[in-house]
Amino acid sequence: MKVVLLAGGLGTRFSEESEFKPKPMIEIGGMPILWHIMKSYSYYGYKEFIICAGYKQHIIKEWFADYFLHTSDITFDFTEGNRMIVHNQHTEPWKVTVVDTGFNTMTGGRIKRVQPYIGNEPFMMTYGDGVCDVNVNDLLAFHKAHGRIATLTAVQQKQQKGVLSIGGDNAVYSFREKNSGDGAQINAGYMVLEPAIFDYIEGDSTVFEQEPLERLAAERELMSYSHTGFWQCMDNKREKDLLEKLWAANEAPWKVWNE
Repeated sequence: MKVVLLAGGLGTRFSEESEFKPKPMIEIGGMPILWHIMKSYSYYGYKEFIICAGYKQHIIKEWFADYFLHTSDITFDFTEGNRMIVHNQHTEPWKVTVVDTGFNTMTGGRIKRVQPYIGNEPFMMTYGDGVCDVNVNDLLAFHKAHGRIATLTAVQQKQQKGVLSIGGDNAVYSFREKNSGDGAQINAGYMVLEPAIFDYIEGDSTVFEQEPLERLAAERELMSYSHTGFWQCMDNKREKDLLEKLWAANEAPWKVWNE
C-alpha cells in the first residue's frame, strides 16, 4: 500500500529556516521531519511513498538524491566512460516518488494530482509536518473492518485543527475546520482512503479539509480512529523546539523504530 505525504504547501513560515525550505524539510535531530514520518510508516512495512511537493519542491528532490549518495559507498570511474558505481548502499529500502503538484494548489488538488501514481487502490495519506506514534497496521485493520471511503486519526488536543463530531459508532457526523480549540477531538491526519476519494475532489482549488471531508461526513463515509497516544504538529518554533528536546533526550514517542 502506498503512502501519500502532503509536503507542498507554503504553510506557516515561523522561522528564517522555513523561509528557505519547505516545512517538511525542517530538521529534527539532524533529519527532516518528513524523514521521521516516513521512518514510522516504514517500521510497519509501508515503504512506497508519494510526496506531493510544491513550494521549493526542488529541495525535496535534491535531498533524496543526496541522501542516496551520502548513505552509499561510491566509485567515480573516469577511465571507462565516466561511470558511477554504487557499493554497499545503507539507505532505507524505500521507493520514493516526488511529484511537483504546483505552487498554489490546495491540499485536495495535490491529492488529485497524484492519482496516476496511486491507481485504483486504497492508500494512506498524512501531512508532512506532524509526527505520531499511532500503529498504522491497527488503523488499516479498523478501516477495512468498517468498509467506508475514508478513515482519519482523531486525537484529543487543544489545537485549532479540523474539529470532529463523532458518534458512538466512531462515524464522523460533522467536520468543521479551524475553530477555536474546545476540547473536541481533532483531525491528526494519518488517514486511509479508498480510491473513490478522488470523486470528491474537483480540482486544484479544492481544500481537502473543507468540501470533501464535510461531504464525506454528511454521507456517513468518514470514520475516525481514536488515538490516545502521542501526536504533535510543527506549526511554530515552540513546537519545533519541543520535538527537538524530545529527540535529544531519547524520549521521542514517535520513534518506534530501533536503528
